[in-house]
Amino acid sequence: MTVTTGAGATAGTGRPAPANPSVTMTGSGEPEQCVELTDAGRPSAGRGKVVVEVEAAGVSFAEVQMLQHLHPFPPRFPFVPGYDLVGRITEVGEGVTGWRAGDRVAAMPRYGAWQRHVEVPAKVLAPVPDGLDAAEAVSLVTNGVTAWQMVHRLSGARPGDTVLVHGASGGVGTLLTQIAVHHGLRVIGTASPAKHDAVRALGAEPLDYRTPDFPSAVRALAPEGVAAVFDHIGGKGLDDGWAVLAPGGTLVSFDSSVAGYEPGQWFRPHVPALRRTLTHALARLFGRTGGRRMRMYYVKPGKDFDADLGAMYELLARGVLRPEIAGRLPLGESAAALRALLDGRAVGKYVLVP
Repeated sequence: MTVTTGAGATAGTGRPAPANPSVTMTGSGEPEQCVELTDAGRPSAGRGKVVVEVEAAGVSFAEVQMLQHLHPFPPRFPFVPGYDLVGRITEVGEGVTGWRAGDRVAAMPRYGAWQRHVEVPAKVLAPVPDGLDAAEAVSLVTNGVTAWQMVHRLSGARPGDTVLVHGASGGVGTLLTQIAVHHGLRVIGTASPAKHDAVRALGAEPLDYRTPDFPSAVRALAPEGVAAVFDHIGGKGLDDGWAVLAPGGTLVSFDSSVAGYEPGQWFRPHVPALRRTLTHALARLFGRTGGRRMRMYYVKPGKDFDADLGAMYELLARGVLRPEIAGRLPLGESAAALRALLDGRAVGKYVLVP
């Protein structure tokens, strides 16, 4: 489907153009059947909120989890997906201070970003410099802040340490690897063999995550263990990560694979991480962990979020960070982006450009 976003008619149909082109996720299943381009209607800014005209909206694994009804905090179907966005304010609601029409902003509404215009609470906005590419800027909102905070606020890793990054070719992993390398860390990054050159280009040492006896393969590269493991897989991967930690090291679990779970089992993929976190906390309490610890991470807006996003925008402007953009697609091709994530073909982050 092709739509126009200004005055006039939808190309080739003679029908009026949608007031607000948007993507709707209608239910659990395959993206080709459950994601469609619709018209959500032009929103207006309520009290404490603004309307943002979206320049770029991110596609993340959270949308894959929502599509399969495996996200821990799912909205009700049907809904407009879209975890994060960058755009400009077009309308300011009553009671909003500090923002005005024309300001360039980032936001992480968790859903609703996959449309041309979206109403967003003013309290979750962060400023975006005018000179930054919109797709690169949005890649740092959820994925970038996740990566930054895990390295700088959770891991305790110091320059010269070795860390293990799972999914080093993914949306979070590419940024996590770059941030870690910039911080002076040696990075072992897991990826499929076809993506090893991309991982090397980021400054990491690639390792196939399907290697038999994976902990021994990591120990061969880091005999004393690693200072931190960043795990987005969950399940048995958490045990492997714990096994390769050096004394005093930190295992950070920031997501859970949904592979092998039936749609609707939204809580089950996250149970292994919760169980292991509790077990390790009790073991640590009784001094049986060698100083190792496990942390669960979930990105959220707030003071630290704004400061960390701003720090990354400075690195982006200086050319230190190079966000990997897997593709820039119109709203009508959102199903193709989800399919690429489901099939494990993405290197970096897909971005929708309304």
